[in-house]
Amino acid sequence: MISIVSDSSCDLPREIIDHYRIRIVPLKILIEEEEYLEGVDITPEEFAHKMLKTKTLPKTSQPSPAVFSQAFKELSAENEDNQILCLTISSKLSGTYQSAVLGKEMSGLSRVTVFDTLAGSLGHGLQIMKAAEMSLQGFSLEKIIEELKSYRKRMNILILLDTLENIVKGGRLSKFKGSLAEILNIKVLLEGVEGEVRLLSKVRGRKKFLRHALELIGTKLGAGQNLMFGITHLNNQKDTEYLSQEIKERYQPKGIIINHMGATMGTYAGNGGLIISF
Repeated sequence: MISIVSDSSCDLPREIIDHYRIRIVPLKILIEEEEYLEGVDITPEEFAHKMLKTKTLPKTSQPSPAVFSQAFKELSAENEDNQILCLTISSKLSGTYQSAVLGKEMSGLSRVTVFDTLAGSLGHGLQIMKAAEMSLQGFSLEKIIEELKSYRKRMNILILLDTLENIVKGGRLSKFKGSLAEILNIKVLLEGVEGEVRLLSKVRGRKKFLRHALELIGTKLGAGQNLMFGITHLNNQKDTEYLSQEIKERYQPKGIIINHMGATMGTYAGNGGLIISF
């Protein structure tokens, strides 16, 4: 038996987490001196509401090694032959991967494997689903890891920023430049590359921005069709529905998972932000 563990940044819908019996280890969120556990005592909707009211950017921190260790021990206690596969957010975006590795060492368990998805949000979540489905089909842990490495390598992640407010709050852009971008209606498209986030393009105007993203998806897909897509958003149901419908009509995906963006990724994407993973 293979048990799947993940940190809370994967943004998977609760029904999928329950279906595959995925053990979630929550990240911590600090909003104006108030600390929360992601997905435990604050929902994505509550986080979005609180974030919009704050003048300073919320802060997130990885679970402690002790929390991971406890999760591994509890799963191991259920079945001594249990193999545990823990998939984390990109090690280049958070210290969560290293915390899980230390948690494995603290647990003293040899049958724990920690895998760096080099992704966030549903780019991370889709890899969890891949591992869980293969486990149900009876594949060995070695085969699952082999497939995950291949899937991780071909994963595409696009991050659509509707506003630069959080980038300004985080000190990565001056307030003047951020205000200028708002006045000019400039939208920013970022890309996840080998676990890091890079600037891909800047587009003026929302409609043009969305069309640009859709065309880019087609370019990246090439001849590849029938892929699973994941879309997460922060207060942007309208654009999410538009993109989902267009992706279905243009690219015939295997399926599209849609969910609210959690605090870990939402802190950086900001209000109206979208993340498309495929």
